[in-house]
Amino acid sequence: MVPPVNSDIPSTCDLCDAHKGDTDGGFRVLPPVFRDFGARRAFQGPVSTVKCFEDNSMVKAAVESPGEGRVLVVDGAGSLRRALLGGNLGAAAAKNGWAGLVIDGCVRDVAELAACEVGIRALAPVPLPTERAGQGQRDVPLQIRGVWVRPGDWLVADADGIVVLPAPPG
Repeated sequence: MVPPVNSDIPSTCDLCDAHKGDTDGGFRVLPPVFRDFGARRAFQGPVSTVKCFEDNSMVKAAVESPGEGRVLVVDGAGSLRRALLGGNLGAAAAKNGWAGLVIDGCVRDVAELAACEVGIRALAPVPLPTERAGQGQRDVPLQIRGVWVRPGDWLVADADGIVVLPAPPG
């Protein structure tokens, strides 16, 4: 059964139609490389960022802090070797009020993530966890698959894709 779509979340297709003539670079579309892993199929919110490589220390710190309806975008450099998010951190993100996570990297504990009431997009599952060495950066501008994503941007994700705007749509 497909969960109902939250009518408060604008459609990415409608947003693309409304912004198809924009040339200032403010409206951006992430490439269609992300798979859906969380219980929320559609989500939106202001962006917070983490930049890390095969070390999820900063991801853990972020999801264990108040999410306040934000979306955590993680630049994991596209690594397919280690999972940056698993079931425990997915549950922490849901408990702490994160709207969603978009991870340019991998996740693990897929069945557990599917039960987490949070949106989760990532490249693929891989069972190997990261080491935690305290490496990474928080709330810095990122380039995800060639697309700039900055703290404070607004991200909308649904079944058709992921778009980024400089401010909430409306």
